[in-house]
Amino acid sequence: MPSVCFYFQVHQPFRIKDYSFFDIGQSHLYEDDKKNEEILNKVAEKCYLKTNRKMLDLIHRHNGKFRISYSISGTAIEQFEKYRPDVLQSFIDLANTGCVEFLSETYSHSLSFIYSKDEFVRQVNKHAAMIKKYFNQVPKVFRNTELIFNNELAAFIEGMGYKGIICEGVDRILNGRTPNYLYNSVSGKNIKLLLKNYRLSDDIAFRFSDKGWAEFPLTVDKYKKWVYDVAGNGETINLFMDYETFGEHQWESTGIFDFLDHLPGAILEHPDFNFKTPSEVIDAYPARDTYDAHNFTSWADMERDLSAWLSNSMQKESIKRIYSLEQDVKACNDPDILNVWERLQTSDHYYYMCTKFWNDGDVHKYFSPFESPYDAYMFFMNVFSDLECVLKRKMAALNTGDVENAKRIRLQSNDGELIKDQPALSS
Repeated sequence: MPSVCFYFQVHQPFRIKDYSFFDIGQSHLYEDDKKNEEILNKVAEKCYLKTNRKMLDLIHRHNGKFRISYSISGTAIEQFEKYRPDVLQSFIDLANTGCVEFLSETYSHSLSFIYSKDEFVRQVNKHAAMIKKYFNQVPKVFRNTELIFNNELAAFIEGMGYKGIICEGVDRILNGRTPNYLYNSVSGKNIKLLLKNYRLSDDIAFRFSDKGWAEFPLTVDKYKKWVYDVAGNGETINLFMDYETFGEHQWESTGIFDFLDHLPGAILEHPDFNFKTPSEVIDAYPARDTYDAHNFTSWADMERDLSAWLSNSMQKESIKRIYSLEQDVKACNDPDILNVWERLQTSDHYYYMCTKFWNDGDVHKYFSPFESPYDAYMFFMNVFSDLECVLKRKMAALNTGDVENAKRIRLQSNDGELIKDQPALSS
């Protein structure tokens, strides 16, 4: 009985503003609050609220047989708290149905596993606590940032107590095999891998409104047949995509919501098919083979590797510099500094610096709030320079035992306002 496993990524970064060289030492507010609020409001109206209402209706309409899962980054939930509590409530309403699973990930949607295992564990645990707080679930399946995965991650996550990992079904690793089964990792004894069926996922996420696609228009009957064709050659059809597919990337005018409205019922017409969450898939089926990902993979761009974030010198330098601050950030025991440093780890900052061209480059440009990758790098490094300067002054005071002065060296208050009595930083 093949199962359809829907997983949706929900993420919003805290975008930094056009922070100039002349702001260094003068202003310690780095984020573009106006843009962050505008973008969240736009996506909330076009996607989150509308799609959550549809998902809730589908769950009730099909008496709980329609089941889905989400991974919501900590930075997205923070923005829901700050700007759109109605969106957060709509996800809570979905959680209360008992038909929705919430997955684990790094709190700030970071690349921390690559650069700091200690920071990775801290963020994963912080994220799990937030999922428990709002959705009353303890995550058992892990989803790393942008599906970044390798054998080492599988063993590490198993050691943290997780029973499954969501990852990309990369053709060069599958080597002719299907992603429609559960797999074991070569380095994890018991953890199971759910591999994204990128062809069927991308038919919805990217090709749905592409009039140049040979299969356009994508109808429910056509897609249902492709799903049914998996019978006999698979046990789980993993449809993983950004939640913004619905209403934001594929506008309502394309018919995407009508497609979503009819798809679950069409698939459930076949008595041998059902919907399961990732944990339910793991509990229902055995692993049929081994998936050996020696090098890091992801679901980004044509290469399915780390090049979306780490392919040029700007990206490599900026992320290396950020993680170089870890020891002092944690030693100074300042929650505001830790919070800013954590948000600067968000993978989107490095994605905006990517200099790829052609189709992949167009995707990077679409998501970036900056005019060019070079602007993204320049503003980010200016922010880094100011943060580094604040941190050095604070650590110098602490190291000399001047605790009172150290307390005065701060970034911002809890309500985000600039500390008025803080002396300007010297270069």
